[in-house]
Amino acid sequence: MENRQAYISPFSTRYASDEMQYIFSQDFKFKTWRKLWIALAKSEKELGLNISDEQIKELEEFAEDINYDVAEAREKEVRHDVMSHVYAYGVQCPKAKPIIHLGATSCYVGDNTDIVTMREALSLVLKKTVAVVKNLSDFAKEYKSLPCLAYTHLQPAQLTTVGKRATLWINELLNDIDNIEFQMSNLKLLGSKGTTGTQASFMELFCGDEEKVKKLDKLIAKYMNFEDCVPVSGQTYSRKTDFYVLSALSGIAQSAYKFSNDMRILQSFEEMEEPFAKSQIGSSAMPYKRNPMRCERISALSRYVICDLQNTAFTSSTQWFERTLDDSANKRISVSEAFLAVDAILNIYLNVTSGIVVNEKVIGRRVNEKLPFMATENIMMESVKRGGDRQQLHEIIRVHSHNAARRVKQEGKDNNLIELLSEDINIPMSKDEILSTLSPENFIGRSVSQVEEFLSNNVDPLLKRLYTDEIKSELSV
Repeated sequence: MENRQAYISPFSTRYASDEMQYIFSQDFKFKTWRKLWIALAKSEKELGLNISDEQIKELEEFAEDINYDVAEAREKEVRHDVMSHVYAYGVQCPKAKPIIHLGATSCYVGDNTDIVTMREALSLVLKKTVAVVKNLSDFAKEYKSLPCLAYTHLQPAQLTTVGKRATLWINELLNDIDNIEFQMSNLKLLGSKGTTGTQASFMELFCGDEEKVKKLDKLIAKYMNFEDCVPVSGQTYSRKTDFYVLSALSGIAQSAYKFSNDMRILQSFEEMEEPFAKSQIGSSAMPYKRNPMRCERISALSRYVICDLQNTAFTSSTQWFERTLDDSANKRISVSEAFLAVDAILNIYLNVTSGIVVNEKVIGRRVNEKLPFMATENIMMESVKRGGDRQQLHEIIRVHSHNAARRVKQEGKDNNLIELLSEDINIPMSKDEILSTLSPENFIGRSVSQVEEFLSNNVDPLLKRLYTDEIKSELSV
């Protein structure tokens, strides 16, 4: 029965996926501990310690079958989680009991598991980020030629296209993907470094044979499917690793925040909207206003992740000498919740980008309202070609533009700039000739070809490499 009198994390009930929650679950954690104990036993046996195949087989038999009741009862007595699970594993594996955790410290299972967990979680983050890129790529391709207002200082500037704007969102994510892949490739296990990182206990086990002690780390890494272990450490791996990993997550949060802010503004302009469910109710479902609640949630969670990065920076910088324990309580919250939050962000990002509504007529109307002002440069240059004086024309057009802008902004009337220009005897162009210059396609520059080139050169190769059938089936929204 659900305990309604205890705090429950919103990440568990509202935001994070089952897949990400499992990666940070007790089950994943303690099963990884057992995999590490098996890797340690196999490596020590391979290097000549008196460990039998029978003992390893026994450990493997119970690798997935954790006797939580025994471990929890033991922890109440000894107040030590690692040794409680060593004890519980030994209850199931009496023959292997003497060699479980042989020579190791608590950080052997704790820190190595943290690295395994982060790599697994980064893999899921990578998949979802790639899937978002696929959605946005399809969107950019579809709307590569649709002119829309571009904004600088949140004021209408020259035109762009809806698809070109989407490439800006994609490009941010491509940088994030590069960083995620780098962080994943750079992750190394702690290995078996001992109490202060000197491997003294293992030197004793192997009778001072340094080559065997060095090889022990290599073997553990191999059994855990890692390239290597860190070359030097104190008792723990450097907490700067957590900072680097969360920096990659912060990057995704920043990219998502940028997208969600743009979408929130565009929805206010009624140019674009996030998907709308038929049964949706509340202020986001009113016919005259639909609040961008999904994008607002992306913004909220992104802000949390960006701020959370500071935790890892402080933890890294305040570690004393070979280790101090003020990292533990902080990192078990900050790292896990950063991943859970980014997972939630990407889930929403996937949902929004799978069904963005583009109101083409609204976009067209807003373009046409501003287009006469943008066309003045073209009109002036054409008039110069027909014999007009550039300086005189510049001043005439400037005055007419200001008058038309005042009429629009202060008087709330229609834009009459075209009439003002066509009626001015100093401008040698008829109204029809002026109107012929107002095609939006004349003001989007290289937008269409930029979209095509960007998708072809930068996005398609990435999707070909990373957008697998597994992602397509797992992450369809």
